[in-house]
Amino acid sequence: MSSKFPIVAVTGSSGAGTTTVRHAFHDIFRREGISGAFVEGNAFLRYEGKEMDRLVREARARGENLSHFSPKLNQFDRLEALFKEYSEHGTGETRHYVVEGEQEQFGLPPGTFTPWRQIPVDTDLLFYEGLHGGVVARTWTRRKMSPSHNPQVIERRNALDGNNGVDVAQYVDLLIGVVPVANLEWIQKIHRDTSVKGHSPEAVTDTILRRLRDYIDYITPQFSLSDINFQRVPVVDTSNPFIARDVPTLAESVVVIRFREPGKFDFPNLMRRIKDSYMSRPNTMVIPGGKMLLAMEIICTPLVHELIEKRQQKNG
Repeated sequence: MSSKFPIVAVTGSSGAGTTTVRHAFHDIFRREGISGAFVEGNAFLRYEGKEMDRLVREARARGENLSHFSPKLNQFDRLEALFKEYSEHGTGETRHYVVEGEQEQFGLPPGTFTPWRQIPVDTDLLFYEGLHGGVVARTWTRRKMSPSHNPQVIERRNALDGNNGVDVAQYVDLLIGVVPVANLEWIQKIHRDTSVKGHSPEAVTDTILRRLRDYIDYITPQFSLSDINFQRVPVVDTSNPFIARDVPTLAESVVVIRFREPGKFDFPNLMRRIKDSYMSRPNTMVIPGGKMLLAMEIICTPLVHELIEKRQQKNG
């Protein structure tokens, strides 16, 4: 972590709602006059869209699963290098992954990258939004019990392509997790990918199943490291997400907010400012879903102020 060049990262799975949080931080930065260097997680994908699709197809033909959550398709090491460089010098490189509808803006077809470029100089902080803002990729071993109840090693996997030993989270000053409950996350992804990207429901379901192992290995562990988690929980039936016709609205949800260091927060004041909220545990607050953006701004604005004040003191 660096008080001189702070980093804020919002991390969550595809369709989790990290883009909504990015918009909330845009508002905070604009209102408070803060200059941010914005970095997208897709910039650190290892391959362009067509090549990635080819690798996924070949892996499936071999009976293997491969997803864009995994280190095989991402440059975790380069993301870590950017965070390290920015935290030390306030500099670094990023790029943009062009998606459908951005062809004219960037002059490139969807599924391609813009050239690497230097992030703007003299920014107050770096803001990352994507899948891997708090990723830690190390060699790990999976075990199961043998019939005699003695642990046996059944599989050992390494993070490949130079990503083994990567610890992106160590450079992040404020890590925000956005984590809908699993069924809601799947409903959101199915509806987004079918309506926006034109995929069939069967294809999206296949993608969810194919990436589940990598989701468990590389996405969920980040939420144990995050400073604050925002988890949306629907209060309507989502028991079968694969036949749901509509995405539950914010009004049909509550948001569970978990604080890693609850001693830093004045919860009575937060509950006065966020109507109908309550504490379910000493480190957990529950709010109406429609107040999620309000809560983000109320909770996160003082934290951003604190980072900027430390930066000014360090640089002064």
